[in-house]
Amino acid sequence: MIPLTTLAALPLPWPFEREYMQLALAAGLVIGICAPLIGVYLVQQRLSLMGDGIGHLAFAGVAAGLLLEIWPIWTAMLVAIVGALAIEWLRSRGRTTSDLALALWFYGGIAAGVVIASRAGDGGLAIVPYLFGSILTIDRSDVQVIVLLGLAIIGSLALFGRALFAIVVDEESARVAGIPVGAGNALLAVLTAVTVVAAMRVVGVLLIAALMVLPVATGRVVSRSFRGTMAVSAGIGAAAVVLGLAAARQWALAPGGSIVLVAAVVFGITSIVGGRRTAAPVSVIPADRPPGDEHDGHQHHHDHRHDH
Repeated sequence: MIPLTTLAALPLPWPFEREYMQLALAAGLVIGICAPLIGVYLVQQRLSLMGDGIGHLAFAGVAAGLLLEIWPIWTAMLVAIVGALAIEWLRSRGRTTSDLALALWFYGGIAAGVVIASRAGDGGLAIVPYLFGSILTIDRSDVQVIVLLGLAIIGSLALFGRALFAIVVDEESARVAGIPVGAGNALLAVLTAVTVVAAMRVVGVLLIAALMVLPVATGRVVSRSFRGTMAVSAGIGAAAVVLGLAAARQWALAPGGSIVLVAAVVFGITSIVGGRRTAAPVSVIPADRPPGDEHDGHQHHHDHRHDH
């Protein structure tokens, strides 16, 4: 298997024949696959805006890194993980509702980022690539970091995916089954934070939530099982990266926005073609049941942790 960081040595066709495009493709594919994989769990848990909230906290972390003259990735990672765990703590303890907890950190993070960036002087200008993404300017070291973070995300899902699936489908049933629900939710929050930080240079903190949600929304229209939704979402995310980068080079567009727009267009087309197929949530229909046989899906509600 050829490492993604060596793509520049391959004779790829247009628009990926140049090294900067191949580096962008390598980083983009990692995020295009990993972001929807995490997004499937967040959407199922009705935390679609989690990526947005953590993204704004990461923005504050980037500003702090620029102010302290530290590589912003590490400060953003620290702030994002701490903030993600704090959001989960507030939500799980019932101190506040999920949407209110996200709103508190959403606005607090962006406000802190603006204030800290204003103190960074000229260094504050360097924050723009992290806001909107700057995938065409990343170098090999950036790609290596993104690949390592992507492998950590996929490895965590391979090890703990079944437990996370049981938790997001029904926390009470998972708790009865002996699954550590609190630890599982904390792990999902940390994985979300890692995904956001990894994606900052690809689509930016302002758009990463869209890449987490839009492919998943499309996957829920196309697939009737949780596993199928994950596969479709990852495929759409990867395809959006390829098509978005191609469009960006052809018409001199912003690559991050182009990637997200492709994902949005695919969702729009799929929704129109799919019609009313989104009537039933994916969590109540096992993978081995034929499409359309949803009328008694609620009777299998407690068996789904074995279907992942």
